[in-house]
Amino acid sequence: MSDGTHLTTWVTRETKERFAAVARHQGLSDSALLKRLVELMLQGASAAEVGTPGDAGRALRDSRLTVRIRPDDQLLLRERSAARGMAAATYVSVLTRAHLRGLAPLPKAEWLLLEKSVSEISRLGRNINQIARAANRGEPVTAPGRNDLMYFIKICEGLRDYTHGLLQANAKAWRQGYEDPR
Repeated sequence: MSDGTHLTTWVTRETKERFAAVARHQGLSDSALLKRLVELMLQGASAAEVGTPGDAGRALRDSRLTVRIRPDDQLLLRERSAARGMAAATYVSVLTRAHLRGLAPLPKAEWLLLEKSVSEISRLGRNINQIARAANRGEPVTAPGRNDLMYFIKICEGLRDYTHGLLQANAKAWRQGYEDPR
């Protein structure tokens, strides 16, 4: 005995005729094409969409949103998401969250650059602390001299300015094209 069941729907006569024509073109019966379409749809569905019916399943399903945008906006979306190293859907999701929560998120690539800058500053700080401890213990300190310390300060100022610029550019990039021109 089969554990199969029957799936039924109503469509317009025109839709049924068009569907039958597509099925014939593919060498299938209407039922076989419909079964194939249902199976393909279920393969692509997330676990949240296939979950059990009820409030929890509905909440997860409602977290998905479909929007339509103009072709020229789609082009801009692809360019901006690619520039940030993100998929377009991820970019839109991050943008929406940033807008709703008033955030200016950093994409992974920019975050990694900031982490590298912080790491360099930490390394520089450790070296200066080692020199200061040696000097405080009365050990002879031959380096760095005044010129070296001035160079360290310039490096720190450069990293500070670079980081500040990166943060400003990041915030501007998320707002670009959406600011009130007044």
